[in-house]
Amino acid sequence: MTDYIATPSQTVGPFFHFGITTDQQLGTLAASAVGERLHLRIRLFDGAGTPLPDAMVEIYQANAAGEYGTPGFSGFGRLATQMDGSCTFETIRPGRVKDAGGRMQAPHINVCLFARGILRHLYTRMYFAGDPELDADPILGLVPADRRSTLLASPAEGTSGSWEWTIRLQGDGETVFFDL
Repeated sequence: MTDYIATPSQTVGPFFHFGITTDQQLGTLAASAVGERLHLRIRLFDGAGTPLPDAMVEIYQANAAGEYGTPGFSGFGRLATQMDGSCTFETIRPGRVKDAGGRMQAPHINVCLFARGILRHLYTRMYFAGDPELDADPILGLVPADRRSTLLASPAEGTSGSWEWTIRLQGDGETVFFDL
């Protein structure tokens, strides 16, 4: 038997996020969590450079101590993108976590994207530009050096504690996605 792959007419969007992104509190992960608070603005663009106003972004991250799913911090967030293709999460800077082999990973946020025309959701990671642990991260080390910048968020100009990250689905500067 062959694997079933959906056709474009069978994809989920562009209406799917209406029912599952109505709770804006899913964009606030840091209500009672301990750690460096930050605002993470994610912008999503298609291959032509057009913002995607009807996508859904899910994030999952460790707390400041590098632990997942702890009391007071689930580490999960979900938001719809706005007309400019962006959404902003209120969270904390994650701590380092170990991979399956026991190696320490640089602080990162796991990201899952849902959007019209995408047959299967996309997985990627966001790291923090300037983090001294980036060079030793075992996952980032698998990414070709000239593509690693697509996974780096940068501090927003003029604001403390705000970060920006642009995701490009195709074309020049296409974000690295992982085949999970």
